[in-house]
Amino acid sequence: MRFKLAFASILAVAAFSSTARAEDKTIGLSWNSKENEIVGKWEEYLQSEAAKQGKEAGINFKFIINVADNDPTRQAANIEDLINQGVDAIIARGEDSAAIGSSIRAAKRAGIPFVTFDHASTAQKPDAHVSGDSYNQAKTTAEAFVTLLKDKGVKGQCIELEGALKDVNAVNRSKAWHEVTDKSGVVTTLQTVPTEWNPELFRSGTVNAFRANPEANCLFLGSDFAITAVRSALESMGKWAPEGDPKHVYIATQDLFPDAVKAMEDKYIDVGTTFDAYQHAQEAIRVTIALIKKEDPKCGPEGCLVAGRVATPENVGKLENLWSRK
Repeated sequence: MRFKLAFASILAVAAFSSTARAEDKTIGLSWNSKENEIVGKWEEYLQSEAAKQGKEAGINFKFIINVADNDPTRQAANIEDLINQGVDAIIARGEDSAAIGSSIRAAKRAGIPFVTFDHASTAQKPDAHVSGDSYNQAKTTAEAFVTLLKDKGVKGQCIELEGALKDVNAVNRSKAWHEVTDKSGVVTTLQTVPTEWNPELFRSGTVNAFRANPEANCLFLGSDFAITAVRSALESMGKWAPEGDPKHVYIATQDLFPDAVKAMEDKYIDVGTTFDAYQHAQEAIRVTIALIKKEDPKCGPEGCLVAGRVATPENVGKLENLWSRK
């Protein structure tokens, strides 16, 4: 009996010691805005992954989270506040890819690892960048779209709804779209409409572009977060119809937001490549832990990029861990 009690005491002490060895670390999480649904899912996944991966790494993570409401100046102040609070690492989704550079430099001066998330920096290299592979995302979409139209014997006359040019992801998507389609002999882009990621510009831009180009029969969306605005525009012109209907406008998109998932399931959207929020969060926490431990996060030249998956009406219901279907 004494032996059993002694052994139990040893186990209890060992367990206590193991718990005591866990380090407390704080991640400063700076959002440019929280307007889109995916940001809420990213935040949820980042916190759950920090708990899971942190436990495995012997780290107890807590978060300090702020939001800039689309204001680069406010975001700079928010990040300065995180630095002054002495966080152990910063993860930031920058509002402006150039303006975020000053915050990265400030963090470097303070010796705080800085991870850009989703939106890359064009002005100052961070310690690591984690995102979806936005160039590959549009490339795979464009390739699948070209194949689809070619198989149907359709010559695509497309309107491109382009994202904000201060967003590297938007630039990459437009670049890849044109590199694939311009030489395809199948798809021609009649007009590129800048949207600044403003849903109202998605709606008005679609209407105006179709009026200027009545022969248009397809759309490429830099992101489908505003698919309801595009739907409204097409409905107003009698052009919102599923595949197989003579009035169908072929649509290629990026991201697969919740409303877009439904539209794809109903065959209004023909092809898109996912922006996999769950995998982004996993990678961001893995990289952050490596930096905190002063280890090489082992990213490529463009960062630690997560490839998306090509989705169609035929396979969208079978894709695992699709954040927007939950």
